[in-house]
Amino acid sequence: MEGCSPSPPFSAGAFQVAGIIASIIDGVLVGAVYGLAAMGLTLIWGVMNVINLTHGAMIVLGMFALYFLTTGLGLPPYGAVPVTIGLGFVFGVLVYWIAVHRVIGRTHLMSLLSTFAMNMVLIGLGTALFSTSPYNVPVPLSGVTWKGYTFTGTHIMAAVLALVIAGLLYLLLYRTRIGKAIRAVADNRDAAELNGIPTTQVLSFAFGLGVALAGVSGTLIATLFPFTVLSGGAYELKSFIVTVLGGLGNPAGALMGGVALGLIEGVTTPFMPVSWVPIIEFVLFVFVLILFPRGIFAFARS
Repeated sequence: MEGCSPSPPFSAGAFQVAGIIASIIDGVLVGAVYGLAAMGLTLIWGVMNVINLTHGAMIVLGMFALYFLTTGLGLPPYGAVPVTIGLGFVFGVLVYWIAVHRVIGRTHLMSLLSTFAMNMVLIGLGTALFSTSPYNVPVPLSGVTWKGYTFTGTHIMAAVLALVIAGLLYLLLYRTRIGKAIRAVADNRDAAELNGIPTTQVLSFAFGLGVALAGVSGTLIATLFPFTVLSGGAYELKSFIVTVLGGLGNPAGALMGGVALGLIEGVTTPFMPVSWVPIIEFVLFVFVLILFPRGIFAFARS
């Protein structure tokens, strides 16, 4: 894995075992960020039955937000995280009213086409403004050494922040009035309206929240790896895989699915070329769709 680097081996056998374990741990750390990204996708689906194809573009927006907040405004990388959450939320509400509001309740094809068109607009604008050149956000953070392997501090910090944000999302959904309104609208929109819940405002809030999660996951990913305007596609596909693993509309399952996907990447990368990893992930995707259509982690649904 990219996040851990070996020191000189103390013995061949022990070094090999330690290397595999280190790769698995590193995969799990990155998997927590995958889970956070997928939580935004599955939250939007669970509340309004919309498959958000702007998800990858929102992840990229989080990446570039971090880049410009750190290079342009001089904010520390992790100090920019709350800002990207706020910006992502506002932008998500704007996208809801532009591209999603009018297709709520219509066929899934309508929402797919609408969000896909918005995705193409965002990618086109990004390519025109920033080209497809790679960008990088250097984050000076010391790592942790174990058994001759050093885990980079950025991987550890990204995983910790992903878990903290996931915990805050849980508190929002289950301990606040707006969270109860979101869950009510997700369960039965008509009944929620009859009980005086402003469903349109709740839907826009939920979409903004989902985009904020995608954006902050992009911010965390940008502290780990270089990125381009087109980087969102790969992470969007991973988010779909994670969403299927966790079960559609299940944020808790999405987090578990992300960790599981990271674990799979950590297990496979020591034994085969990295180019094979996406193939394995999509085989898993089809396997889960056929045998576990509700998701492997559907039991985590609240």
